[in-house]
Amino acid sequence: MKIKAIFNRDGGTFRTTDMDAYSQKAEEVFRSAGHEIEITVASGDGMAEILEKTARRDNLDAMLAGGGDGTISAAAAVAWKNGMPLGVVPAGTMNLFARALKLPLDIWKVLDVLADGKIVDADIGSADGRAFVHQFSMGLHARMVRYRESYSFASRLGKIRASTRAAVGVMFNPPQFEIEFDVDGVRERREVSAISVSNNHFGPNALMHADDVTGGHLGFYTTPPLKPSGVAKLTFDILRGKFRESTLITEMSATAVNLHFPKARHGTKCVIDGELLPIGRDVALRVHPGELKLLVGAEPG
Repeated sequence: MKIKAIFNRDGGTFRTTDMDAYSQKAEEVFRSAGHEIEITVASGDGMAEILEKTARRDNLDAMLAGGGDGTISAAAAVAWKNGMPLGVVPAGTMNLFARALKLPLDIWKVLDVLADGKIVDADIGSADGRAFVHQFSMGLHARMVRYRESYSFASRLGKIRASTRAAVGVMFNPPQFEIEFDVDGVRERREVSAISVSNNHFGPNALMHADDVTGGHLGFYTTPPLKPSGVAKLTFDILRGKFRESTLITEMSATAVNLHFPKARHGTKCVIDGELLPIGRDVALRVHPGELKLLVGAEPG
């Protein structure tokens, strides 16, 4: 295959990696496996343009994107829209999509797996047309991300500390809001503290990522209005990998979810694949089965 690799040198692990040495290693591994490869190392603010140009090329068989979850989500979006197969090099803090794909989280080891890998048809979600590979969420998660982004951090450890501090802040100040939803024709109105729509169901893990991205469905999760004690219990269930079994979670499976927020105020935010974004009163979420082509390991795990 002819492959183009784009590595975000500002993303997580790459910040402290000798990118010349890493690029040389990537070239050796892929050429040894019989591939042609071009490699570009870019800054974070230059990634979007390079990803777009790469995904539109008609002389490539696949592209690789290396960076954190934000970089991977952006790469998946342009790959999906252009029909370009995508390989993932996990260099972030959580690497949720790489975990879902059962890829090695070591940036050096993953090169061998991808070089000897195969292309599969996977699912991708969308919120009003904006792609997501992991989840769309509102309420507890969005408030935690907003709190975290108000703190200063410059390292992976700093981000983890900021996330912990934000989680404690949300625990003592949980949100509550009203939603109306239509889930594959099932309509209901609820008061909630959190909603999440995932690209396939979350697996039994504390990080809340899917174990399979080829199931062709969305997971739809809500919690009732929670007090601090309820948030603490939910957090404990998540840390035990028992999120889906929690008595505080209502779960549904769907291919289409339409949300309406009758009392949404200006400045209301959602989170899409970790990015805090403004939202209107109505959101249409869909799953697109088999539309994202991915370069993954020849054998899972």
